[in-house]
Amino acid sequence: MERVKSSMQQVPNAIPKVIRRTGGANSLELEKENFERGQAVSINKAINTQEVAVKEKHARTCILGTHHEKGAHTFWAAVNRLPLSSNAVLCWKFCHVFHKLLRDGHPNVIKDSMRNKADLTDMSRMWGHLSEGYGKLCSIYLKMLITKMEFHIKNPRFPGNLQMSNRQLDEAGENDVNNFFQLTVEMFDYLECELNLFLGVFSSLDMSRSVSVTAAGQCRLAPLIQVILDSSHLYDYTVKLLFKLHSCLPADTLQGHRDRFQEQFKKLKSLFYRSSNLQYFKRLIQIPQLPENPPNFLRASALSEHISPVVVIPAESSSPESEHMAETDDLVDTDVPSLPAPVETKFDDLFGTSAAIDPFNFNSQNGMRKDDKDRLIEQLTREIQALKDELESFRLESGRLCQVLRGRISELEAELAEQSHLRLQALGESEFLKAELDDLRRVREDTEKEQRSLTEIEKKAQANEQRYTKLKEKYTELVQSHADLLRKNAEVTRQVTVARAAQDEVETVRKEMQEKVKTAQEAADRQEREQLEHLQEIQRELVSSRAELDALKSTVASSQQSSEALGTELATLQSEKAELVQSLSKVEAELVAQGQELERVQSSLVTERESGVKTAESLQNQLNEKESREQTLESQLVAARWSSLQGAVEEAEKIIRDSLAQIDDPAHISCTSSADYLASRCQASLDCMDRLHSAREAFMTDSTGVCELLRVVTQCGHLVGDTIVQGSATSHMVPVEQGDALTESVKKCGAEALSLLEQMKQQDDLAAADDSKLKAALEAIHATAEKLRPRGLELQQGELGDLVEQEMAATSAAVESAAARIEEMLNKSRAVDTGVKMEVNERILASCTELMQAIKELVLSSKELQRDIVESGRGAASMKEFYAKNSRWTEGLISASKAVGWGATVMVDAADLVVQGKGKYEELMVCSHEIAASTAQLVAASKVKADKDSSNLRRLQQASRGVTQATAGVVASTKSGKSQIEEKDTMDFSSMTLTQIKRQEMDAQVLVLELETRLQKERERLGELRKKHYELAGAAEGWGESDEGTG
Repeated sequence: MERVKSSMQQVPNAIPKVIRRTGGANSLELEKENFERGQAVSINKAINTQEVAVKEKHARTCILGTHHEKGAHTFWAAVNRLPLSSNAVLCWKFCHVFHKLLRDGHPNVIKDSMRNKADLTDMSRMWGHLSEGYGKLCSIYLKMLITKMEFHIKNPRFPGNLQMSNRQLDEAGENDVNNFFQLTVEMFDYLECELNLFLGVFSSLDMSRSVSVTAAGQCRLAPLIQVILDSSHLYDYTVKLLFKLHSCLPADTLQGHRDRFQEQFKKLKSLFYRSSNLQYFKRLIQIPQLPENPPNFLRASALSEHISPVVVIPAESSSPESEHMAETDDLVDTDVPSLPAPVETKFDDLFGTSAAIDPFNFNSQNGMRKDDKDRLIEQLTREIQALKDELESFRLESGRLCQVLRGRISELEAELAEQSHLRLQALGESEFLKAELDDLRRVREDTEKEQRSLTEIEKKAQANEQRYTKLKEKYTELVQSHADLLRKNAEVTRQVTVARAAQDEVETVRKEMQEKVKTAQEAADRQEREQLEHLQEIQRELVSSRAELDALKSTVASSQQSSEALGTELATLQSEKAELVQSLSKVEAELVAQGQELERVQSSLVTERESGVKTAESLQNQLNEKESREQTLESQLVAARWSSLQGAVEEAEKIIRDSLAQIDDPAHISCTSSADYLASRCQASLDCMDRLHSAREAFMTDSTGVCELLRVVTQCGHLVGDTIVQGSATSHMVPVEQGDALTESVKKCGAEALSLLEQMKQQDDLAAADDSKLKAALEAIHATAEKLRPRGLELQQGELGDLVEQEMAATSAAVESAAARIEEMLNKSRAVDTGVKMEVNERILASCTELMQAIKELVLSSKELQRDIVESGRGAASMKEFYAKNSRWTEGLISASKAVGWGATVMVDAADLVVQGKGKYEELMVCSHEIAASTAQLVAASKVKADKDSSNLRRLQQASRGVTQATAGVVASTKSGKSQIEEKDTMDFSSMTLTQIKRQEMDAQVLVLELETRLQKERERLGELRKKHYELAGAAEGWGESDEGTG
């Protein structure tokens, strides 16, 4: 029986159905009963009160059960019988098993569980009242599970384990940026709940000890495996969605998303690092490490650097199939007669030892014999169940392998992304090399064109060689052309020198051109000198030959007689002459060839010089255009700066003109402000004027510093305009003469400000603009505001404490004086008046005397209560320091004391006039009500800092009630006396006709209407007077010193 009790306690929900054997039992019902029994056993073994981690085999059985029945009805039927609200450990293990079902169970588990959302919410709220232990963790875990269910209901495309491909993730957003935006927000919320559970578990553990090796520590850490799996997927999807959003939306719109991601990234990285160091996780899961820095979403290429975190669950030591088969043996029908031993063993594990006399032994009841057909059916059922279990184990194993393969795929995708990045870099380099190759090809084509043009020039030179016939003519032309070339060379040299001074950018090209020109000139000069030398040598030979010929001619002339003898010599000379002519023709041919070569070189030199001159001219034109553009841009920039300054000055003028216009606006009359706030605005305006002077001088020195001047001008316009408005509002709170003077000062300040801004609008008058007049006007307003500040703000600590004592003493003296005057008036009335008048006066003065006595008692009680307040609140400080520290309360106390003393004095004056017959009874009643209000103010000011249990406070309240009663007595006696003294006219209408009565009735109605109208106007006037009194009293007591003014 002890074993039965212990098993019943371990399984709080009894098996829903007791299997009874009947001859015609349906096998499907038996299978369902066996399934429900097995599920109940596994659920109760997984979810119990022992503080140990949930065993994986029991949780796996629950997961298989959801796939078997395609839902979670059996699970919730068993869980609803568990006392989850009374045991925190039981609730914690339920959350763990439920989390596993949501991740790995049938998809319908989420839909079936939404029916229990309200119960889970109530349970989370209930456990949330505990501040430590499993209660707080259960509240966080339940909130996270509810968030997970809501997420999957809103996004049905996401499976429970959150494993999706990139294509499926794109399909989940339906290519709509709004959907992606909302999905990212929901993922942030989901991940936030996961991180809260992470932090809650770690904060509940004592990390100074090895808690991960204890059973209690493992019970708390076990659910974090599911959290790690969910968090890794959520982090990966969040990164991809944020990159997608940044490609569609502006960066400023997603600033909130980036800030939230940064915060969650830091938490998740820290938690992954702390978890990876725990011994418990090292053998169960391989936790990924996040990168050192979060992704830069502002750079689109950073997506290729992102590596999806992969969580790897190592293979278990024992094969999953064997463990699963051993586990599913518990799910086989326990009443099969062919296997009695397992049946009895399993049944004994649940309900105790089986015996023939045991009432829980159902094996001997209702008969155990079955025919062959039933045995065959049961055998086939067991085989089918075994095949289903084996198939399910294969599915789980395939799921695990798929997860490993997905991790490998993610790694390969990361490598592929890296290779794609390298490919893009290689493509970029290839494009660059192609561009360089194209440039080289263009250079080669230009070189080939130049070579072809050179060949054409050579052909033309060869064709021109045939045009020259005579050496002298060509030589003369060569000399003349050489002289022309020298002049052109001087011209080009001068132009190149000018271009060198203006064009620093073409220095290298020009130097190369000059070197080529110089080399060509030197070659031409050298060839010309050689030709001249050769020609001179030939000329010398020709001259010498001519001289010899002349000598021969003279010899022939002188020796004509011997001509015959010399004939032979003459023939010889003629032959020599022929030789010399031949040599001269040869020399002339050489000169012609050299002249042609020189002409060709000079033509090429001329071509190069012309091209150089054109290049220099084009570069000079480009330089001039660049300088003109720079000058244009500089002038535009200066104009833009000045136009910006003029715009700021005009805006400041508009602000000041608007402020001046508000002074004369009738709607502005109701706006008020304090002198203290006006003084602060004036001081701010004066400080801004100093900065305006400095910024203006800086702008005159360097016109580029216009930004600071723009800011100061705009701020100065706002501050001066605010000073004008606040000065006008303050003038409504002061006497008329001072208000008019302040208004004139404000208008003068506005005029000076407009004059200064008008000077700053002119560029020539900016440096000479004088701001001293505006400063003087602001200082005058500041001085006026200082004079108008309430006196209470200027009191020192000692003066404030002394003033309290003085006012309380003055109040007591005023009450004593009023009581003495009333006694004196009573004596005079007794001596002068008689009859009803004396009776009325005595009754009124007696009630006034009682009121004075009650006020005196109230003042004394207030003094005693103030003494208690000061003694209990000042500590080590003196009484005066206490009053100064609580200056606002002290000023209220002073104001209440003044009101009581003034009310007593006024009431005595009114009573004196009433007794003399010169006053009105209404004045006496109004004074009584005013005294009641003043005493109520004194009581409120006294009790605001008093202890509620103070005896002096109770005495003060009693005295306050006495004053109220005495005030009521004065009003009652006054009304009674008035009714006795005033004569009532008898109304006799007997002698009037109908017309006269009608006339009197109309007159009475007119009088009633006039009196009602006058009464309404007087009530409105009374209301306005009370408002004005409140405003003046507030200004005098400094109530608005912390406000910025109104209007």
